[in-house]
Amino acid sequence: MTKKAVVILSGGLDSSTLAYYLADKGYQLICVSYNYGQKHIKELESAAKIAANLGAKHHVIDIRFMNGFLQSSSLVNQDLDNPKEDYARENMLVTVVPNRNTMMLSLAWTIACAENAELLAFGPHKGDNYVYADCRPDYFNALNLALRLGTIDSRHEDLELSAPFINFTKTDIVKTGAKLDVPFADTWSCYDGREQHCGLCGTCRQRRQSFIDAGISDPTSYEVS
Repeated sequence: MTKKAVVILSGGLDSSTLAYYLADKGYQLICVSYNYGQKHIKELESAAKIAANLGAKHHVIDIRFMNGFLQSSSLVNQDLDNPKEDYARENMLVTVVPNRNTMMLSLAWTIACAENAELLAFGPHKGDNYVYADCRPDYFNALNLALRLGTIDSRHEDLELSAPFINFTKTDIVKTGAKLDVPFADTWSCYDGREQHCGLCGTCRQRRQSFIDAGISDPTSYEVS
């Protein structure tokens, strides 16, 4: 019987590589993306491309009704600028969307139950850990336990939360994606709502440096090189 995995697919480099990684392991994918009113809504176009490339179901869940409660984050608030500095805790804290992963994962867990999936997967990595509390191993372990404890239906007793890249660096993810032929040009990282990657925000800087460190050609078009 075909194994199923639900994947949180933002359209970014990490989640896109995760989708390819699981497809390579033989999972039938159900991709879930979210519209929470993010400035970088263009990432959903990338998510659609990646899902289509993999022949996967793709669900975009509209949670913009939460937008008014997320205005402390520069990813959502039009009056707050995204940091134009290297990725570091001090300057990236303004990008934190309160409880984002818990919102997304709890909804996706329900989808995973409905689809009789074996895994619900998301793509945090080591570089996220010191900025985003909901990307850390202790959060992952606690939420995995909570979701499993809250699922009493014996049909889903083997369903697990999975974060295969949680101890990877971004460079490790680029190397993994290259081996899997991930179409990096179809992925989106920039936190600004532009037609091209800005090249200056923390995520653009991290993306570019990861390709350099991996020794792999970066196909990304940046406004500022």
